[in-house]
Amino acid sequence: MPGGYLIGLDVDGDALERARERLSSFVKDFKLYRENYKTLAQVLEKENIKSVDGLLIDLGLSSEQVEDAERGFSFRRDGPLDMRYDTRSGETARDVINKENSEKLAWIFRNFGEERKAERIAGFIIEKRKEKPIETTRELAWIARRAKAFSAKGKINPATRIFQGLRIYINRELENLETTLKEAIQAISQGGRICIVSYHSLEDRIVKNFFKEYSKAGRVRLITPHPVRPSREEIIENRRSRSAKLRVAEIT
Repeated sequence: MPGGYLIGLDVDGDALERARERLSSFVKDFKLYRENYKTLAQVLEKENIKSVDGLLIDLGLSSEQVEDAERGFSFRRDGPLDMRYDTRSGETARDVINKENSEKLAWIFRNFGEERKAERIAGFIIEKRKEKPIETTRELAWIARRAKAFSAKGKINPATRIFQGLRIYINRELENLETTLKEAIQAISQGGRICIVSYHSLEDRIVKNFFKEYSKAGRVRLITPHPVRPSREEIIENRRSRSAKLRVAEIT
């Protein structure tokens, strides 16, 4: 937008550098912060901005994060069990897997990964770590396969939900999203819009219920009564977009 000012937030330093490089070619006025989006209000205060005209929140992993084995997000590439978006601090997946008891691990897998065999997988992890600490993504993926006796082709990999659950737990993704939604409503000017792209049911449910609640209260107008999904062409071009859901609301 001519005359506009863009503010970007991300805790991943590498993602910020990529964004800076891309934005520099077509955006004149912008500023990037290495901050979690839940700190939106503090960032706007630093910028001395009372309100914004629009807010876009993309809740997904980037392809670069997934492809980088050292980040530990993918079970398809062997690397250290990390999974932190912000590598400057906080527990890693390795810390959680080797420290928490069976009940806590099962709770993480069940509540954040929606894994039906959470208790069984947690039990396998406890037994395996008696031999030695679980260090890598490949080791954890192997345990998930053994625990679920996985062999059928074409089915979801048994490690998928385990990795999702750990990632969400470590990065406090759902807590941060709920905090951010409340901050965002206060930060957007009347007539401004909030757009959120989610990638799994837990995130989408939070966004959907939040918009529904604030719509009933007359605080927002739903622009997308139903989520916008990627087209067939988009999915062919970028397979990772297949689970994306876009919801948009306008501040009244």
